[in-house]
Amino acid sequence: MLNLTETTPIRTLHPRPAAAVRLACFPHAGGAADAFAVLAGALPDDVEVLTIQYPGRRERGSQPCATDLAALATEAAGLLASRLDRPLFLLGHSMGALVAFETARLLEREGTVAGLVVSAARPPGDDWGEPDLDAMDDAAVIAELRRLGGIPEALLREDDVVEEILRLLRADHRALRRYDRPAGVVLRAPVTVLLADADPKNSAEQVRGWARHTTGGCAVVPHTGGHFALLGRDPEVVGFLAGRLLAAPDPGLVREIYLAGIGGGTPRLTTDLTALQEQARAVMTPAVYGYVAGDAGTGDTGRANRAAYARRRLLPRMLRGADRRDLSVTVLGERLPAPVLLAPVAAQTVVHPEGELASVRGAADVGVPFVLSTGASHTLEEVAVAAGPQPRWFQLYWPNDQALAASLVRRAERSGYSALVLTVDAPTFGYRPTDLDHGYLPFLHGAGIANFTADPVFRAGLPAGHDTRAVVERWAAVFANPGLTWDDLPWLRTVTSLPILLKGVLHPADARRALDLGAVDGVIVSNHGGRQLDGSVAALDALPAVRAEVGDGVPVLVDSGIRTGSDVVKALALGADAVLLGRPYLYGLALDGRAGVAHVLRCLLADVDLALALTGCARVADLTPDLLTPADGESRHACTVRKLDRGT
Repeated sequence: MLNLTETTPIRTLHPRPAAAVRLACFPHAGGAADAFAVLAGALPDDVEVLTIQYPGRRERGSQPCATDLAALATEAAGLLASRLDRPLFLLGHSMGALVAFETARLLEREGTVAGLVVSAARPPGDDWGEPDLDAMDDAAVIAELRRLGGIPEALLREDDVVEEILRLLRADHRALRRYDRPAGVVLRAPVTVLLADADPKNSAEQVRGWARHTTGGCAVVPHTGGHFALLGRDPEVVGFLAGRLLAAPDPGLVREIYLAGIGGGTPRLTTDLTALQEQARAVMTPAVYGYVAGDAGTGDTGRANRAAYARRRLLPRMLRGADRRDLSVTVLGERLPAPVLLAPVAAQTVVHPEGELASVRGAADVGVPFVLSTGASHTLEEVAVAAGPQPRWFQLYWPNDQALAASLVRRAERSGYSALVLTVDAPTFGYRPTDLDHGYLPFLHGAGIANFTADPVFRAGLPAGHDTRAVVERWAAVFANPGLTWDDLPWLRTVTSLPILLKGVLHPADARRALDLGAVDGVIVSNHGGRQLDGSVAALDALPAVRAEVGDGVPVLVDSGIRTGSDVVKALALGADAVLLGRPYLYGLALDGRAGVAHVLRCLLADVDLALALTGCARVADLTPDLLTPADGESRHACTVRKLDRGT
């Protein structure tokens, strides 16, 4: 039991000695460590919450309040420096954001801070414009407290409570007014800014300046609520924080498995992601397994995808100080905790009853963005709700009905999808013997058409008194669009302001043409996992030439054939900014639903993290082509294509 003496500046509200990460919380002006009690109890067991108690309050009430924020930071940093044995995040609310920022500055002299999360706070380099509370009478200060909320009205009617609140608030504001705003000071750690939509003190424009104070990337995350929304049990905020804190490649996964092994425990699913396919086969019908695992034609392209990764060998470097790794990357201006997204896969309810809802929740549990297929079995609106605040993209199969295409895109915008992925390598289905031999296409059985049946434009085209067969026939009539041309592409830009990525690019000339049209913001090098054109080039083999063609300023992602952490590292070294993982997470979904998807991602990210360490790299940006031996027949020039600056 924690002994709360006068000199206890840090509380551990819920001790979790086996937790994967720690979160140190810094309270607002006038606040105390127990302000974070509800939040600490709501976060998962893998997060141990430490709360900082400033002098002058609660058990430290006999000590004078700090006269400046630097003193608070110096004390906190001294105590936290011994707690860097696992990833340490700092979270500061309102004034606490500045104390957390200053603490992070000091801690970065000792090691690595995993990340800084700030709430209801403007950047440290800006003048907050706070009033002089010493010049305001009590009634005016209390009126401001009511405007901000966060203190129950009943407490504001208690004279002794109000007297204590005013004492602390005025003392903290004196320290805040004395703060020396460090306009040019930056952290290495990534910064996440939580912005409540009903906060009367802060706007999106005011908080964007946090980006000036980090080289690790800055993301502004909107959420519902007022100035003190962070301190409650709001599932939106708790879900985002849990995903953000646990999204870092999980060094605890390996430790967790080995510790469980002492008592004879083993993982429920294999940690070998190349072996999941056979495990999943046992729980699928032959037709469904054929749909998920099958390739086009002879399977030559599918085999080529894996061979491309096997053919390249890593050349690790030694003694480069990679004891702490940062896997975060910036894609389309958005900071991602790891260079991995879940690829769009259609009709997921044939694999598991919850389908895309389980997949997006599993992705959110690990903090990985999810790309939803047009051919989903749940509507894009339902998936958006399940995703919560986790980033999500929408993949568009452009139907041959232009009004329907526009409707799908606008629905995605309204539902908070932050990017559009236009797939162009599937104007029609490829020749897939496994599906043909079973006479099986899930869409014709009603799976994977929810986004169509929920769409008002699609429904308007149905005949009166339609039955299920009429719905499927209408879907079959509009889904394929083999007549789509380059001339159509600029129209999509007129429909949406979302960034657009062109998926299915293999030829560098196609990537160049898309960019020259001004219609897309990036490309995804892909051969659809070998499911479309049998005999086409492996996606990894096409990647270097596409990167060389588009240059440094264009996001380039890759999918098709990725199974291991080393695969991810090879793709990044060849110029990809991130990868999309497909079939393995479907196998996890089939085997254990949401938990199976999360297991696959935890394994992959732990593998990526260790592969990074073992190649001698502390950051994704350190992965350069010279860490690879060139493929047979590939020019040295293609292997040495310059990497895209990932904002680190």
